[in-house]
Amino acid sequence: MTPSVYHYRGDFPLEHGDTLREVDIAYHTFGRLNEARDNVVWVCHALTANSDVEDWWPGTVAEDGFLNPDRYFIVCANILGSCYGTTGPLSVNPLTGHPFYGDFPRLTMRDVVNAHRLLARHLGIDGIYGLAGASVGGFQALEWAAMEPERFSRIALIATAPKASPWTIAIDETQRMAIRADQTFGLPLADAGAAGMGAARALGLLTYRGPEGYNLTQQDHEDADCVLPGLPAGHRACTYQQHQGDKLIRRFNAYSYMTILDTFDTHDIGRDRGGVERALAGIGRQAKVLIVGVSTDLVFTPPEMRELSRMIPRSVYEEITSPLGHDGFLVEYRQLNAILIPFFTN
Repeated sequence: MTPSVYHYRGDFPLEHGDTLREVDIAYHTFGRLNEARDNVVWVCHALTANSDVEDWWPGTVAEDGFLNPDRYFIVCANILGSCYGTTGPLSVNPLTGHPFYGDFPRLTMRDVVNAHRLLARHLGIDGIYGLAGASVGGFQALEWAAMEPERFSRIALIATAPKASPWTIAIDETQRMAIRADQTFGLPLADAGAAGMGAARALGLLTYRGPEGYNLTQQDHEDADCVLPGLPAGHRACTYQQHQGDKLIRRFNAYSYMTILDTFDTHDIGRDRGGVERALAGIGRQAKVLIVGVSTDLVFTPPEMRELSRMIPRSVYEEITSPLGHDGFLVEYRQLNAILIPFFTN
């Protein structure tokens, strides 16, 4: 489904001091806004996803899903810096008439959320009944809730954190190193750094899935071609890594990938708010909050998720059981629906 695009032709100031002279924000909506305008559920997407929630979160935008379009008006905006219709590195810089490429300005998570706020104003949305975000989407949801805690009635935070940790920043830097090692990165081309980005994605996937997920799904087949009896000519895990890298190359670009990784690392809802615990305490006073962890998540571990819940007053913690690590939030939609449907309806 083709996204709608909001063309904002004013100045959009950024935290680092730069200004985008105009901004496009791509977004999808599902369902209808009711007469009282109180049935909005806003979804914040993860790292390389787009605004079409049906596309990347199967089983959730459905009559039997927690994002029921018969009940809610669901909004999802493609994040600033991405390449799915919202202004990013491949967009044309109105000051030069050429794409930004590597000259795209640095962003923070607060810039991303300010773009969401701009779109909400354009759509005539004031109060938001439900806010849901997983992974980097949870970063956005937490930051928005810290900015405007009175705006939300229910907030679902899935496999996420209130601050980018040294561990997650190290994951991002390892991926950036792979991209920088591609000698084409930095050239004024849409496909610059593509091979490096493919390697970066394969590296990242190790942390997204983890050993249990790989050992469950990527065992070599017994009937595989062998160079010697019992010795496969190639390993299924190798072709999987190559496939995942190639798949991202076909749909994304390295400049946007680097921009979003850098933005990820700026995340800290405690910045200028007296620290993380103080910022989280303000969120819990205004809305019902649900925290959902994934049992084998290596990126945002269950102990970290329980600690997040502890710091948000009156929040509730639930956990998905999955062998697929961080990516369990994308795959285990039945478990997620079983948790989130009652949270949003009761």
